[in-house]
Amino acid sequence: MKKSLLDRILRIYLPITVFVVLASFTITYFATRPADYGVGYSPKQPINFSHKLHAGLMKIDCQYCHTGVEKSRQAMVPAVSTCMNCHTIARKNNPEIKKLRKYFLTGKALYWKRVHRLPDFVYFNHSVHVNKGIKCESCHGDVAQMTRLTQMNSFTMSACLSCHRNAKKRLPYLKNITNGPTNCYTCHR
Repeated sequence: MKKSLLDRILRIYLPITVFVVLASFTITYFATRPADYGVGYSPKQPINFSHKLHAGLMKIDCQYCHTGVEKSRQAMVPAVSTCMNCHTIARKNNPEIKKLRKYFLTGKALYWKRVHRLPDFVYFNHSVHVNKGIKCESCHGDVAQMTRLTQMNSFTMSACLSCHRNAKKRLPYLKNITNGPTNCYTCHR
């Protein structure tokens, strides 16, 4: 009897268990993939900020609000005081500016929902890319045409390597660009 039970486990139960585990993994992987890669992610923000208005119509340079990007790893989300440089005068009666003003006057932090995110195990330095002349829209998409910020490109290892291996093709506006490093330590520190 013991042999027939073992035979039954190996012939029937083990293959079914392996199939269920693999099917569960595959379904979970593909069902969560868009969330992991973030393409199309466009969260509602506490203030309805339009990049199309600011960066597009008014042509405000990205680095005016995202200060330090040429010296820092991060692009830095602007402080409310940066917004108030203009909005102490401009469009003060707009309902969104009134919300912004409340944050400013109370000294309360404005928590924007992050749109572009890399996994914690990835090291990325904005300043290296900005100082090479790589335009923000090369990775972030044409933000100047977005009323609501949306992640347009994938920030996967293959997307980064594609650019690092084919810089002249991916960044044709840069004449003297060379391919970026592709060794593991560049991004995984």
